Amino acid sequence: MKIDFIISALSSGGAERVAAIVANSLAKNYEHEISVITFYEEKEEDYHLDPAIKRIKLSNPKFVPNPALKNMFGLIKYYKFKENRPDIIISFITLTNLISIIVAKLFSIKIIAQEHNSHLRYMEGRKKISNFTKKHVYKMANVVTLLTSFDIEFYNKHGVNTYVMPNPCSFTPIIDNKHKREKSILAVGNLTRFHHKGFDNLIKLIAPILKKNPDWKLKIAGTGDGDVGLNYLKQLAKENHILDKIEFIGFIKNIAEVMIQSSIFILPSRFEGLPMVLLEAMSQGMACIAYDCKTGPSDIIEHNINGLLIEDQNMIKMQHALNELIINESLRQKLSENGIKSLDKYHISNITKRYENLILKIVNNS
Repeated sequence: MKIDFIISALSSGGAERVAAIVANSLAKNYEHEISVITFYEEKEEDYHLDPAIKRIKLSNPKFVPNPALKNMFGLIKYYKFKENRPDIIISFITLTNLISIIVAKLFSIKIIAQEHNSHLRYMEGRKKISNFTKKHVYKMANVVTLLTSFDIEFYNKHGVNTYVMPNPCSFTPIIDNKHKREKSILAVGNLTRFHHKGFDNLIKLIAPILKKNPDWKLKIAGTGDGDVGLNYLKQLAKENHILDKIEFIGFIKNIAEVMIQSSIFILPSRFEGLPMVLLEAMSQGMACIAYDCKTGPSDIIEHNINGLLIEDQNMIKMQHALNELIINESLRQKLSENGIKSLDKYHISNITKRYENLILKIVNNS
């Protein structure tokens, strides 16, 4: 089976990580010929690909000023040669899906388009094109995969064939969970998207907690485009008098090493898809707490069993629950142990089987 993954780039990000993980897993089946196609050149890519995977960086025409059209022409130019065309395309994220679906239809290639956020969310400045894609273009894909069942009704109303495909947990759950952990709370995400990730509210709500518990600290892992997000969050921390209690640790390639040493993982996001980082934190035995935002955390966390699920953006309730986690070691241990046990359905082997079955169904249904 010849399978092409199409994504704008392989820089840090949840969808990019999923693309690399799934491509690597499918590449273990020697009957597959896997390619990963990106539109943009990068000095350094954050995710490793199996050597068996063919890596294609499209050269897009310089005479086309619009980036989306430039990428579309680059993909058309590549698939113009019949030997380059796959049995099926798997594309990621709304604007890339728009381009990939149009080109796939042009060359009669079957396609799975993957959405990694709720239909309620769109990138800044892309609301119109996102809505157009979701309401009018997605119906041309063979299947659009969703991370949770929350969006099924919306897409079915617009004639889209949908399939719920959760993100895989990329980390192997730890077995020995008896080691002593640092008194640290970890948050992870792109600093440029601090509003989306809720880091602005996190700093405000955690300030009195860290002052009350001076032996605890907050670590925020992630980078962004430039230093705008980082500078804003540092200023916010300074205004709340906790700059010395927060470590901005940047992008960490092996975040599992930080997770296995940290005690609490917090997800303060205003919205999510199905947060891989929450699965990864659970796999490393962290006690997890998250806002019940749309969508994702409620699919993963069973409240007070394998994590704490807090009313969406209720900062007072989040403060109380986070403080309880800090002072109650037995609660942290219970959530830690149950979190590790609850991840079987997200194991990469189970998710890969679901991909295999879906791909075969689409390709064989001619």
